[in-house]
Amino acid sequence: MGSIRKSAVAGTFYPANSTALTEAVGGYLRENSGANDLPKGVIAPHAGYQYSGPIAGTAYTQCLGLAAKIRRVVLVGPAHRVAIRGLAAPGSERFVTPLGDVPVDRESVDSLAGQNLLSINDRAHCKEHGLEVHLPFLQTILDDFSIVPLVVGDATAREVKEVLDALWGGPESLIVISSDLSHYYPYDQAQALDTRTATAIEKIDPESIVAEQACGRIAIQGLLLCARERKLTAKTLDLRNSGDTAGSRDRVVGYGAFIVN
Repeated sequence: MGSIRKSAVAGTFYPANSTALTEAVGGYLRENSGANDLPKGVIAPHAGYQYSGPIAGTAYTQCLGLAAKIRRVVLVGPAHRVAIRGLAAPGSERFVTPLGDVPVDRESVDSLAGQNLLSINDRAHCKEHGLEVHLPFLQTILDDFSIVPLVVGDATAREVKEVLDALWGGPESLIVISSDLSHYYPYDQAQALDTRTATAIEKIDPESIVAEQACGRIAIQGLLLCARERKLTAKTLDLRNSGDTAGSRDRVVGYGAFIVN
């Protein structure tokens, strides 16, 4: 239980050099400097920074005023590497990036595991990029904080909601959902599909989001169920795709930045 989860994608999804990484994240945040809405929840993408970094920066800029408040980030995204049932947390004590260590909130993780709301599965986290790419942004905008890192496999939105309800907390806790949007459609078709997804998120309508619209669909739906119950609102901050940032327009991946508050 005292293990460290080492970086799996430094040097591929984002810079492995701490100075270069600091400059990259800072640049994405500066691109989107402005008023922030102090969200309770954030939905942001998890591709390589050259593709989705600017969109993630749009979301995290909204959190710049939260540094003094946030002490725990509940970080939830799809399991890309290992097939699992339900939700899984790691057994590790810390995650490592080139910017330093981030402690895992073991008390929360172990409590949820004891209630059979999630499993402990280090294999599901060992090579997973979907959560790791958010850490340098969080390390840049927040002060001292811990994470509850969760990957979602074969699960329902209600199962995600139950875990989020247990972790919701107060102003000290931020919920971050990691998800890209449509995958590998032509540019115009992807735009239309991603606009539908953004509309569903803004309407707090999780039932309207289908599998082809987001790889993190189940996690997004779980957050929206929580938002509906709590009468929260959702807002689209940015909606682009890889054809807008660093790729061709033949087969693109969609990215969106959203906040819930």
